[in-house]
Amino acid sequence: MRSFAGKRALITGASSGLGLEFADLLAAQKVNLVLAARRREPMERLAADLRRKYGIDVLVESIDLASPGAPGRLKSGLDAKSVTVDILVNNAGYGLHGDFLETPIERTLDMMQLNMTALTELTHLFGRDMATRRSGHILLVASLLAFQAVPGYAAYAATKAYVLAVGEALHDEFRAHGVVVTTLCPGHTATGFDAAAGATITPLLRLLTMKPRPVAESGIGALLRGKATVIAGLPNKMAAFSNRLTPRAMQRATLRRIMGS
Repeated sequence: MRSFAGKRALITGASSGLGLEFADLLAAQKVNLVLAARRREPMERLAADLRRKYGIDVLVESIDLASPGAPGRLKSGLDAKSVTVDILVNNAGYGLHGDFLETPIERTLDMMQLNMTALTELTHLFGRDMATRRSGHILLVASLLAFQAVPGYAAYAATKAYVLAVGEALHDEFRAHGVVVTTLCPGHTATGFDAAAGATITPLLRLLTMKPRPVAESGIGALLRGKATVIAGLPNKMAAFSNRLTPRAMQRATLRRIMGS
């Protein structure tokens, strides 16, 4: 498969960051879209732009996926409109930077709900339909931080480790049903992540920062090729590989310096 032309994709976290790039890349392939995020106005602007540029159909769903039961409500709403989702891009998520004990536990739990629980529920709900049709593609967005424990990002890195582990397992499980599951692991990317996480960018991290477009391209390309996982960018691939060769204590010390934790 070289193109997703004529399919319908649901993109979560579609109001900013990588979500914008996923939407444009798929729209350029003539994929009809469902955009889902909390903020309606940015998605409406994006939808109007994509309709004008590519002549595709775009639905906008304003929803807080961190709210318990929200994935089910989204699925039921689309079913009521007879919308079939062929491609699920599980992109919604955010990070928290700082001392674990100084971060309000409500914020940590909200992040865990979105990054793990909502992602899992969406994958189950839409994956079940795909398996019945014996056709479908699911992209999960993890992180380079999924490969090791990260002081200062303790809970966030752990949520992404979950995404990576469940994504790799489901790649094998879903393959028997004709469904592709790919997990994208971006390194530091020039999105709104740092501002939302309350993080500062160290000089070293700035050197390693990728633009969002090539990150999104690597994810969509790997999904088309049926890959289990993809790490965006050669330096990030090297960093992930180096974890196989270094003690975990050294990994944590290195990440402290890089991430400014």
